[in-house]
Amino acid sequence: MNNTNNANLAALLLRVSMGILFLAHAGLKIFIFTPAGTAGFFESLGFPGPLAYLVIAAELFGGLALIAGVWTRWVSIALIPVLLGSIYAPHGAAGFFFSNPNGGWEFPAFWAVALAALALLGNGAYALQKARG
Repeated sequence: MNNTNNANLAALLLRVSMGILFLAHAGLKIFIFTPAGTAGFFESLGFPGPLAYLVIAAELFGGLALIAGVWTRWVSIALIPVLLGSIYAPHGAAGFFFSNPNGGWEFPAFWAVALAALALLGNGAYALQKARG
């Protein structure tokens, strides 16, 4: 494989795996915590409750867009504030390591950096939206 093919496959792998993770987090908020419960949790952290619905929508539609390979650069950039918000609250006060009680900010920070890398890489291989050449 040449470097271009490797980069395209790497972008595909990163794009799809992160899309699945965002769908999993949206599903957790929808089916386990419920949207209303998630809004209550956001309020308990000092955020406005309706922000929870925006985060759920961003995770759901952003995850689908990443998996499909549509607007990957823009979606990746748009999802970074979701992760930064999760670092700010609730994970920031728990320390760095995600194994700490209440989960630290290690995982959301890595995820934000991976989104930045994906924004630089673009759609990669097997995307619905083809790269402009």
